[in-house]
Amino acid sequence: MSTIAADQGAVASGTSDVVQVRRRTIDTVLTGAGALLTVVFLVAGALLLWGSNFADDYVGRELSSQNIAFPDEAALVEEGRTDLVQYADEKVTTGAEAEAYASYIDGHLQGIADGATYADLGTPEREARTALQTAKDDGASEGTIADLQATYDEVSGQRNSLFKGETLRGLLLTSYAWATVGTIAGYAALASFVAAGAMAILVVLGLRHRRQVVKAGAST
Repeated sequence: MSTIAADQGAVASGTSDVVQVRRRTIDTVLTGAGALLTVVFLVAGALLLWGSNFADDYVGRELSSQNIAFPDEAALVEEGRTDLVQYADEKVTTGAEAEAYASYIDGHLQGIADGATYADLGTPEREARTALQTAKDDGASEGTIADLQATYDEVSGQRNSLFKGETLRGLLLTSYAWATVGTIAGYAALASFVAAGAMAILVVLGLRHRRQVVKAGAST
């Protein structure tokens, strides 16, 4: 009976040792993985923060160099743009202001050719130019040529104005898009740093737990 009891004690002791070794191994693996994730989150946060700062600086420099400013409050109210009064007399230097000024430009563009775009006026401009050239080639009267010239000049002028306005509006909206990306990157950087902090705490707890398991194994 004593032999059997000794064997059972040895088996129980061996089983306990195996479980303790496995716990230490699991703790080591999880702690190492946590430490790696902490570093990854820190690096990601740093890169995202750099990207956010770069986007903000880039947008600010580009917009400032264009020296665009909103009209005063009275002018905005007269044009019916009370939604932009908060930007009155301000220079366009941020993404939000770029979007607002792009809206202001769009309001003017809508009134140039009854809402037509630069692309829409391509065909009318070609037709007006062809009609003018045909009249000249056929020897039409000076009055007819003058009328056709005026029509062509009007369409051509409208198209040129739309081209300039749409181009500036597109540039402003691109700046707004970059500013938005920068803002999102900033939030993502903050989330990465928070995740890194949380993982660091878990790593510390994991190391503490592993130390307790080792001490428990040594005491047995």
